[in-house]
Amino acid sequence: ALFWEMRCDLKRRFLLLYATQKGQAKAIAEEIWQQAGTHGLEADMHCISEMDKYNLETEKDPVVIVISTTGTGDPPDTARKLVKKIQDTTLPPDHFAHLQYGLLGLGDSEYTFFCNGGKTVDRRLQELGAQHFYNTGLADDSVGLELVVDPWIDGLWLALEEAFLLQKEKEGMSSDAVSSSLYAAPHVGHELNSNSEVQNLKLEDEGVRNSDVLTQKLVDIHLVASTRDTEPSLVHSVPPVSQSALNIPALPPEYIEVQFQDTHGENPHLSSLISEGTTFEVPVTKAVQLTREDAIKTALLLELDIADTVFDYQPGDAFCVICPNNVNEVEELLHILGLSEKGEYFVCVKVKQGTKKKGAVHPQHIPERSTLKFILTWCLEIRAIPKKAFLRALVECTSDAGEKRRLQELCSRQGASDYTRFIRDSNVCLLDLLQAFPSCKPSLNLLIEHLPKLQARSYSVSSSNLYQPGKLWFVFNIVEFPACPTRRVSRKGVCTGWLAELVAPLVHPNKNTLDTKGGSSSTKKISIFARPNNTFHLPADPSVPFMMVGPGTGISPFIGFLQHRQKLREEHTDWEFGETWLFFGCRHQDRDYLFKQVHYFAFILDELRCFLENGTLTHLKVCFSRDSSTAEVAQPKYVQDVIRLYAKEVARYVCGDKKHMADGVSDAVVDILSMEMEADKLEAMKILAMLREAKRYLQDVWS
Repeated sequence: ALFWEMRCDLKRRFLLLYATQKGQAKAIAEEIWQQAGTHGLEADMHCISEMDKYNLETEKDPVVIVISTTGTGDPPDTARKLVKKIQDTTLPPDHFAHLQYGLLGLGDSEYTFFCNGGKTVDRRLQELGAQHFYNTGLADDSVGLELVVDPWIDGLWLALEEAFLLQKEKEGMSSDAVSSSLYAAPHVGHELNSNSEVQNLKLEDEGVRNSDVLTQKLVDIHLVASTRDTEPSLVHSVPPVSQSALNIPALPPEYIEVQFQDTHGENPHLSSLISEGTTFEVPVTKAVQLTREDAIKTALLLELDIADTVFDYQPGDAFCVICPNNVNEVEELLHILGLSEKGEYFVCVKVKQGTKKKGAVHPQHIPERSTLKFILTWCLEIRAIPKKAFLRALVECTSDAGEKRRLQELCSRQGASDYTRFIRDSNVCLLDLLQAFPSCKPSLNLLIEHLPKLQARSYSVSSSNLYQPGKLWFVFNIVEFPACPTRRVSRKGVCTGWLAELVAPLVHPNKNTLDTKGGSSSTKKISIFARPNNTFHLPADPSVPFMMVGPGTGISPFIGFLQHRQKLREEHTDWEFGETWLFFGCRHQDRDYLFKQVHYFAFILDELRCFLENGTLTHLKVCFSRDSSTAEVAQPKYVQDVIRLYAKEVARYVCGDKKHMADGVSDAVVDILSMEMEADKLEAMKILAMLREAKRYLQDVWS
């Protein structure tokens, strides 16, 4: 009892803050909170936006921050208030001298500003005098967050112990007293019961103090691979994983309770699901396929009628589309869960009484009352790649011994590479898992607990409100996920697949879908909300020349730029306008040359030729990566190759759809600066960095 009283008196607490955009940082923070309890620590966990619940100016205990990155290197929306506060230039350099912290940043190296959300906060805290008690971790989603996250969390506990020692020494307490109180916590061992088929790993809720994992001891595991099963797969492992003792995560405590009610009532309006701003339900008035049928990717242009709304935008802005999950996938999920007859029943979702989950609250994205089908269709990201904590929970719902063992492997430390290969990199979703492991029968509450919020999808605006008032264009490729060993059927992207199906009658009309007046027999509507872009806009001074680089659908925002510039030229004939350059690339000139010339009944989409002819676009440079050339001199294949041919001009705007294109363009610009300014490569890179800082080199990179 003495030690527990001393521990309570010492308040072995640390502040745990998370800033999340799509739920990753929150899930990791919850994992840290859960493990903290097993180490005899109290994690005071809050979303970083809840600034009324913590105060960094007076915080004496260690602070752990988990923060993701969004957009083009921005902190998450939830962190904006804090970032604005700490970026106050009047703050003295010792403002946070009292603060000791450790930071874990999440990012994706396929984007230029890797982990910039975390780096921004980290750098500013350092400038204001805060001290690291633990090295900053930067986790990369392109190779697997867990490769950095897991070892970072493992090392956190010793770093915290040392931080507490240092803290108490500063307060004048003897280190001996501190040590005795730190390490004399009661320890409860674990008994593992196993059968001959598979290890039954269960982390008991009570008595766990030493670790968040259990080590599975090797007993007889009679899971012998046949000679033909020498290669691992989603459902099958090979040595050494199949013969390894496993370290698996703690079983996440359940905290949701679902009660079925009646079938009477109405589902909430979609606007109630969105907290980011005002939603608008708008009709789709045009849908045009910009690519030929034999193109590798299918690109569609949609026109929305926003005339009857107050929705406004600038060229370069983005906006979000609220989309549902695929209706067939929802029905299949209901069938597997044994709830096909319950889809139209209203359900009441509550926090389970007595749950051991810290700070358990009703998920904000789940309505207080709605039908089961509404929740699975509009609220939960059923296509999300299951996290290891979810796999750990699914283990308990699986009856087959072999399937149970494989799920244990996939969520274990030893099976990390299998998880990356067969789940993460293969884009496996819950439905794929339930098909691959048919004895796994999860409860509905587990899905609500572990599936993240269904996110609205962002798209770049491809038009100008000045050029065509009341209209909004956007362009997208229909995302395809082909069938593979881990996915039995091919699938389309959640939003792009839904939009393509929704507007199919407009893209391919026939006598059954057109009324006698030639219009669509039923107007299709979608719900949208604004996502303004504060940086990716036309130069305020129209005399400034600018260069645009946009391969594939990356050309989309530049059509809006050029429409806007054309209208300004028409309205202000006395203004001076700078030159405009557009570099565009695609695979085939005759298959996917977007905006070249598309016939849509009486409507001809011929934007690029018109811009050239009226002088809005000064230079158009194109390349085709898959077309064979008979020319004696090899033709450039990619936009960065074309840019190098025009080395005397400086690229100012970049828009593309993947890291490799953006990096290639940046490399080309560095080469140009180095050559034309007779500077070495390092100096050229510094010049490019200065252009970025001055907002003269802008990127809008999407995955």
